Amino acid sequence: MAELISIKVGTSVPSGATGVVVFATSDGLNRVPGVRKAALDRAGFSGTVGAVAILDDGDRATVVAGLGPSDRVCTDELRRAAAEVARRVSRHRRIAVELPEVPGLDMAVIAGAISEGLLLGSYSFTEFRSSPDAGGRLQSASLVVDGSTAEVRQVRAAVEQAAVVADAVCFARDLVNTPGGTLTPQVFADLAQERALAAGLEVEVLDADAIAEAELGGLLAVNRGSTHPPRMVKLTYTPDPALEPTGDTLAFVGKGITFDSGGLSIKPADGMIGMKMDMGGAAAVIAAMCALPALGARTAAVSFTPMTDNMINGDAQRPGDVFTARGGTTVEVLNTDAEGRLILADALVLASETQPSAIVDLATLTGACMVALGDRIAGLMSNDDGFRDTVMRAAGVAGERVWPLPLPADYRKLLDSRVADISNISSARFGGTLTAGLFLQEFVADGIPWAHLDIAGPAMLDAPDGEQGPGATGFGVRTLVQLACGWGDVADADAGDEGELSD
Repeated sequence: MAELISIKVGTSVPSGATGVVVFATSDGLNRVPGVRKAALDRAGFSGTVGAVAILDDGDRATVVAGLGPSDRVCTDELRRAAAEVARRVSRHRRIAVELPEVPGLDMAVIAGAISEGLLLGSYSFTEFRSSPDAGGRLQSASLVVDGSTAEVRQVRAAVEQAAVVADAVCFARDLVNTPGGTLTPQVFADLAQERALAAGLEVEVLDADAIAEAELGGLLAVNRGSTHPPRMVKLTYTPDPALEPTGDTLAFVGKGITFDSGGLSIKPADGMIGMKMDMGGAAAVIAAMCALPALGARTAAVSFTPMTDNMINGDAQRPGDVFTARGGTTVEVLNTDAEGRLILADALVLASETQPSAIVDLATLTGACMVALGDRIAGLMSNDDGFRDTVMRAAGVAGERVWPLPLPADYRKLLDSRVADISNISSARFGGTLTAGLFLQEFVADGIPWAHLDIAGPAMLDAPDGEQGPGATGFGVRTLVQLACGWGDVADADAGDEGELSD
């Protein structure tokens, strides 16, 4: 699994640094410490977000990273700039980073954002390469703080927190990047259990017999075409009483299809490429859960991640088959390639049975969401406007882009079945993301706030986008972590507090 670079904090540039990073705004190129504007002009440096100029003076290079206009600089710009630096300075294995001053942000917040960018931007997946380090890679960074002892201490704490979050994101990336033939449901469950136990979580893994006993009909139906038995992983985080727990519990649900061939409604060859990423929701949920103890989250959390592949054999589920989900709802399967919602249905019922304060599910669910929002933004649907806004705030602070989509009640009739309680796909050609959300809503108990994040687009990218990608992004980890760790502030936000959830 990927190893994070080392980040330290000090008050001066260490002698071993071979590059020193400074930041510049697009309207402040004549005020970059130690760098003449003429040199930046020669390098074609504009100061836009993501622009990097490496001015190599021999033993130690000066690396200038752009932040865009000075009046727009916030944590997103800092993350993106730092990530691009990490990708560009691989020849300079050890760098120092002079932390910039940003109006409205304290130094700890600045350091946390830059650390996340460096850690996530330097990620690489080399598990299957014969020469993992052939291209060189950044190894360490020292953040230089010009401040008091107390400020340095706060910066160190922020860096430690950023490292926990980035490690969780990179764990999710590793899982999603692993081929489906290697990451079978059993292997996936074993890795989740190992990580969760090491983090201090309670773990329960249901095998095929236990899944049948629990009447998880959707998971069993999808698994019929597979030679690999399914798994259902339940993780539980209970805050230490010394943290003064909020008394609430969040439930997280993640789709864990380890490879999706489409089943008998088989995908075309091009459509199968990349389908190892169809367990990105489960990976994000597991990784986020495992980060909560180290972050000292004050809100309890429980997660359910059903795991199977969607394959074809002589007894795979057929279009027209009917199964009974946990809780008794019967489902007619009209398209076996709409399988993610089938395993999520069981998991949402299980989550509802714990009577949580709210439920969030993450799933690489529909290509239609990518048609609507592209591959950089996740779709957000909810049965509760207030909770939807809470999830949006958490995603905004975390730096993950989501956009609200409706759940039109009159579209529910498009899921009516002639032989069962509900069918798994809509009778209409369009609006597939919305009807998928309406299907999931059927399995959430009345009165429980619920949000669904369709992460089909941003779960895996072909090219880097700021601190995301290329390849698996670990999308959703940071939003779930922020939601759980900031849950104690939600009451204040709902009462009209204009402040964000805690950074």
